[in-house]
Amino acid sequence: MIKLVVFDFDGTLADTRELIIKTNQAVMREMNYPVASDEAIIATIGIPLEGCIQTLFPDVTPEQMPVWVRTYREIFNVLKNQFIPTLFPGVKETLEHLHAAGYQLTVASSRHSASLNEFLQGMGVAPYFDYVLGADNVTRAKPFPDPVLITLKQLSQEASQTLVVGDMPVDIQMGLGADAYTCGVTYGNANRAALEAAGAHAAIDHFSELEEVIKKF
Repeated sequence: MIKLVVFDFDGTLADTRELIIKTNQAVMREMNYPVASDEAIIATIGIPLEGCIQTLFPDVTPEQMPVWVRTYREIFNVLKNQFIPTLFPGVKETLEHLHAAGYQLTVASSRHSASLNEFLQGMGVAPYFDYVLGADNVTRAKPFPDPVLITLKQLSQEASQTLVVGDMPVDIQMGLGADAYTCGVTYGNANRAALEAAGAHAAIDHFSELEEVIKKF
């Protein structure tokens, strides 16, 4: 029986794709680098910012990385008011139902915790979560299982009663690595085939389907 549900944020709870793409491309122009395609940037969503930059531009050195990160955050803070993220359909209602039913709900994201908490508050869903963990709260982020393992320890829960929900293969890998159940969402940044190939126990096309999936485990 599931007691704890661990959610990814970007592409799972909220549609942040356009904001992420526009920010990355603006940063590349600012840093005088080739502007990557939308598809290349989407493929990096779900891993921490430094990892995204390194994936897109392997020649960026550790010494250069702080400048990239600072530039990204400066541009992001401007563009987030132009390309405003919104919750996916059914998210708020479903979270409300699950919270009222007594499930513990948490977030494990590769987004920096300050940005993550700001979005959760602004979207009106922060009260539903018992624990929120960002990339800066862990030493090893997705696809490592550490975010889930830390969450389990904090809430004194068991992996066998936990479901990890995310839109990218790294979310599924994180959950499986912690011996939790996993559910992929197909409306985010990866398709059903990629999520199933990663080993997802279930996949849903609409967030409201999650309530039925939870009852299966």
